[in-house]
Amino acid sequence: MERVLNPFSLLADRWQPSAAMVRRAAFAALVMSVVIVVTGGAVRLTASGLGCTTWPRCTADSLTPTAAMGFHGIVEFTNRMLTYVLSAAIGWAILAARCHRPWRRSLTKLGWAQFWLVMSNAVLGGITVLTGLNPYTVALHMIAAMALVWVALLMWERSKEGDGPAKLAVAGPIHRLSYVLVAAIGTLVAAGTLVTGAGHHPGTPQDNKIVPRIPIDYDRLAQFHADFAFISVGLTIAMIFVFAAIKAPQPAKARTKELLAVLLLQGVLGFIQYFTDAPELMVGLHMLGATLTWIAALRVPLALRTRADGEAPGQLPAQTPQTASV
Repeated sequence: MERVLNPFSLLADRWQPSAAMVRRAAFAALVMSVVIVVTGGAVRLTASGLGCTTWPRCTADSLTPTAAMGFHGIVEFTNRMLTYVLSAAIGWAILAARCHRPWRRSLTKLGWAQFWLVMSNAVLGGITVLTGLNPYTVALHMIAAMALVWVALLMWERSKEGDGPAKLAVAGPIHRLSYVLVAAIGTLVAAGTLVTGAGHHPGTPQDNKIVPRIPIDYDRLAQFHADFAFISVGLTIAMIFVFAAIKAPQPAKARTKELLAVLLLQGVLGFIQYFTDAPELMVGLHMLGATLTWIAALRVPLALRTRADGEAPGQLPAQTPQTASV
């Protein structure tokens, strides 16, 4: 079969990055996906959500902010420009995965998935501006950013493994329990976006009464969010004991303990934030913590399976392996 020539294959003929470079590129994309979440939060916390009054331009007549738009215009426009830095990091990851020998198509697909998530979230961000910071589109914007973090993390973790079929290192029910934990953490993060939608920082100056808010009592939503935090902590502690009882892989034990530590720190930040009337710095730290909690939760099931290099032998678990879904 004749090989199809395209810019990617031609570049691959001339540049073959090492496996270590592929891992670094994937990690850079993951770091930038976290950065874009934090800077997006900074836009809201500095009341700069409508710093650029339209999209994709900053104003009806200008691509960039004008002097009259001041600080808020600069903050919003800077966050938009960081999307290009994120795209560049993802582009590096795609090219590194494509040009590495042997070509790992699974990594390339994960890189392209990140690219399309960025593009779709940019459009969603534009809709958020055009709808005057509707709290539901703001929440979807945050959830889409967390989806990007998920795929970026998966690419980074996969870059450290082989390309063979995944084999479980624990029994199937234990593996499925780890996904219950991930689902609980995901619900916790989603509940946090609802608290934001009803909370103290709509993304515009306090004297702007136009921005809509979620019409549910803030305290009730905060309690709902806290309830899932308690559920998440309980499930994490249960996983720690289960992993100790079944002699799970050491990385899984370590990652579960890391998740518990991040969750407890998040709980402290959340309570301080609630009882101090949500100061901007505490909310920003809480958003960063939410992203790190999400990453810590996703890494738990990924530590419960192994992948060899294709058909090459690898270190397999003592139990009869089962095919994993990840």
